[in-house]
Amino acid sequence: MLAKHIQSVPPSGIRRFFDIAATMEDVISLGIGEPDFVTPHAAIDAAVASLAAGKTGYTSNAGLLELREAIAAHLNGLYGYPVEADQVLITVGVSEAMELAMLALLNPGDEVLIPEPCFVSYGPLARFAHGRVVHVPTSAEKNFEVTAEDIASRITPHTRMIFIGYPNNPTGAVLKRETLEEIAALAEAHDLILLSDEIYDQLIYGEAKLTGHASAWAIESLRERSIILGGFSKAYAMTGWRLGYAVAPRSIYTGLYKVHQYMVMSAPTMAQYGALAAIQECGPDVERMRQAYDGRRRVLVDGLRAAGLSTFEPEGAFYCFPDIRSTGLSSEDFAQGLIHEESVAVVPGDAFGPSGEGFVRCSYATADDKVAEASRRIARFAQKCRDA
Repeated sequence: MLAKHIQSVPPSGIRRFFDIAATMEDVISLGIGEPDFVTPHAAIDAAVASLAAGKTGYTSNAGLLELREAIAAHLNGLYGYPVEADQVLITVGVSEAMELAMLALLNPGDEVLIPEPCFVSYGPLARFAHGRVVHVPTSAEKNFEVTAEDIASRITPHTRMIFIGYPNNPTGAVLKRETLEEIAALAEAHDLILLSDEIYDQLIYGEAKLTGHASAWAIESLRERSIILGGFSKAYAMTGWRLGYAVAPRSIYTGLYKVHQYMVMSAPTMAQYGALAAIQECGPDVERMRQAYDGRRRVLVDGLRAAGLSTFEPEGAFYCFPDIRSTGLSSEDFAQGLIHEESVAVVPGDAFGPSGEGFVRCSYATADDKVAEASRRIARFAQKCRDA
C-alpha cells in the first residue's frame, strides 16, 4: 500500500546498529553522531524560564524575530556575509530545512548531484521530493573533497541542484575555499542551485581551524542561488531540542516558507528561546566542547592507525572514517563482527553511499575513556581478522 518512491528507500543504516547496541550490555557506541555533553545551562534555563512565563503558544511561522536576528548577526560575524532576519527560517531540526528545500525547488525528475559518502538522509529526502539522485564519488586519496571537475562530468540538462555537506558526515573532511569558488563558478555557468549543509561549521580542528570553514554565502556569486542549512544540535549539544534553520535568498525563501507553514506551523517555542540563549551566551561552551572533541579525535585516529587501519585525518565534525579493507571484511561484516565480538558499535561505510564500502564510521562524540577503550577493542578485532 506504500508509494513506490517510499518503498524504494531502505531504512537508515545508522539506526540499525544503534538498535542492536541498545539490546546489549557493555557496548561502547561510536555509532550515533550525538554529543555526550549536556546542553549548556544558559540554554536550559532560558527554555525553562519561557515555560514558566507561559510562553507555550506558537511563534510566528518563521520563528522568533529575536532568534532570527541573532542567527543573522552570528553568521555575519563568523563569515562576513550580509544576511537579514527575513532570510532566516527556523525549522524543526536541519532535517526539516533540508526537506523544505527539496520540496520547494525540485520538479519530478530533476537531478540532484550529491557528493558521497554523505549523511544518510540526503538521497532519500531528494527522492521523497521526486528528485533523481546522482552520486558524485569522493575518495580518501583526495581527502574526500569533491571537486568542480567531479561535479561537471555529471551535469546533464536535467541537473537542478548540487547538494554539499562540509564539514562532512561521515568522513570529517572540510572543503577548501578555492574548491568552493570553483564549484560556485560551475553553478553560475549552468544556472544550478546549491544546497549547503553546514551543521558542523563550528567544529573544525587542526590546520583547517586556521583557515576556517568555507561557507557558501561567503562566495558572493552564490548568495542568490544557494541555501545554507544550519542548526543547534551538534555544536551546542542540543540534539533533542530539534531546532535548525535555513538561510536563503528572498526569491527562494518564499517557497521554503510556504511549505513550512503547511508542514509544521512553527518550531517548538521553548526550544527557540533556548537556542536564542545558546547563540548569545554559549560561545565559550561550544569552544570547550570543540577542544574536547579535538582531543578525542587525536586518540581515535592514532589508535586506528596503530591498529593497522589507514585513517584519513578528519578536520571537522566528530567522525573518523577508517579503511578496514586490510581485514578482508566488507563494511557490513566488519561492523557486525565488531559489535558482536568486541561490543563496539560503528556504522558500515556503505550506509553513506557506494564510495563508503570498505570503510566504517566511528563517532568520537563520546567520553574520553570510552574512545580509548574502543580503540583497543577495534585493534584487537582487526588483528583477529587478519590472523583468521
